[in-house]
Amino acid sequence: MKVLVVNSGSSSLKFTLFSMTNKTVLAKGLVERIGMSNPKLTYQATDKNKLEEVLSITNHSEALQAVCDKLVDPSYGVLEKLSEVQAIGHRVLHGGKTYTSPILVNEDVKEGIRKCIVLGPLHNPANLGGIEACEQVFPGTPNVAVFDTAFHQTMEPEAYMYAIPREFYDKYDVRKYGFHGTSHKFVYFNSCEFLGLDPDKAKIITCHLGNGSSLAAVKGGKVLDTSMGLTPLMGLVMGTRCGDLDPAAVFFLMKQTGATPDEMDSILNKKSGLLGVSGVSSDMRDIENAMALGNKHAREAYNIFLHRLIHYIGGYFLILGGADAIVFTGGIGENGIPTRKKIVDQLNAIGCYLDSDANQRRGEQVVISTPESKVKVLVTPTNEELMIAMETVSLMK
Repeated sequence: MKVLVVNSGSSSLKFTLFSMTNKTVLAKGLVERIGMSNPKLTYQATDKNKLEEVLSITNHSEALQAVCDKLVDPSYGVLEKLSEVQAIGHRVLHGGKTYTSPILVNEDVKEGIRKCIVLGPLHNPANLGGIEACEQVFPGTPNVAVFDTAFHQTMEPEAYMYAIPREFYDKYDVRKYGFHGTSHKFVYFNSCEFLGLDPDKAKIITCHLGNGSSLAAVKGGKVLDTSMGLTPLMGLVMGTRCGDLDPAAVFFLMKQTGATPDEMDSILNKKSGLLGVSGVSSDMRDIENAMALGNKHAREAYNIFLHRLIHYIGGYFLILGGADAIVFTGGIGENGIPTRKKIVDQLNAIGCYLDSDANQRRGEQVVISTPESKVKVLVTPTNEELMIAMETVSLMK
C-alpha cells in the first residue's frame, strides 16, 4: 500500500510518500513560499539526486499538482500513475476535545476542523487547505486526518483542567490539550519495542526537544500529563516561546508597554524563549557557541531551559510512580550531546547515569545511560510522518 503524508502550512506543503509494505520512503520534499514570490519545490526520490525548482504557483492545489508531476516524472518519479496512491494522511494541529483518534475525512470532519480554528488559528486553516487540495488533485482517494492533540486525550481532568471558572471550559473549551502528540506516540511505542518493554505496562517520559519542545508522561500507552496546554506556548522554554509564565506578568507588560493582545501574543510566541533571553538566537547550537565565547545572556538562557526541563521530568517521574525510561527526541534530543549530558547528570538523583561513549552518537537510536542505571535513558529519532502513515493504514483496514 502506498500512502502519501501531507503536512500543510500557511505557505508551505511538506510531503512524504511511503510504501507501507516495508515502511520505506519512496520520495519526500517541501514546497515553500506558496502564495509569495519565487515559490520553491525541493524534491528527493530515494536513490536519486535532490531536485530544487522555482515554481509558478499561487495556492496549495497548484503546489500539490507540482509535487504530483514529479512523482510520475519519467526521470525523477517513483509512480507510474497517481492512482497508485491508495490513501493520504494529513497532520492536523488541533482536534479539540472532539477528535481523540485519526478519522476518515468527510464534510462533517472538515466542519469539525473549521470549528477548531479558534483553538489553532495559525495551523488549522492551512491543514484544512491541504486536505481540500488533495481532494481536488486525488479525487476519490481517502483522506485521513491525524490530530496533533489526539494522543494526549487520555488525560484525566486533574491533568487537563485549569483552575478557572468552569463556565470557560463549558462554553469555550479552555483546557490543556497538548501537542506533538504524533511524535510522542511514535517515540513511546518505538522505544518500548527497542527496549523490550510491554507497551501496555511501560512507564516512559518522552522528551521532544527542539525549537518547539514538550514532554509527556506515558503509562501503558496512555498520556497522564503533557507540558503544552491550550496552545503550544505552555510548558518548557523553547526557541522563541516563553513556556510557563505568571499570567499576571502578561497584564503587567501590556499596561507598561501599551501592547495589544495580538502584539503580546507575538512577543511570547516569536520573540521569547532562548532568543528572547539570550538576544543571540533561537537555535541551541548558536546558544552553545555563544556560551563558549563567554556570552552571559546565552548562559542564562541555557540554564533556564535546563532548569525548566528538569523540573518537568522530576514531576512526571512522580506522576508515573517511577519510570522505566526517559527518552529524548527532536533536534536537540537527538543531536545535543552536551545538553543531554547536562540533563542526565541532573538525573543522578533518580538513578540515571551517563554512558559518555554512547552519548557521543547523534541522530540514532541508542541507550546513553550506564547498564547499572535504575532508569534507562534512550535517544529515539522521531518519525511523525511514518506514524501518520501507520495511523492511516490502520484506519483504512
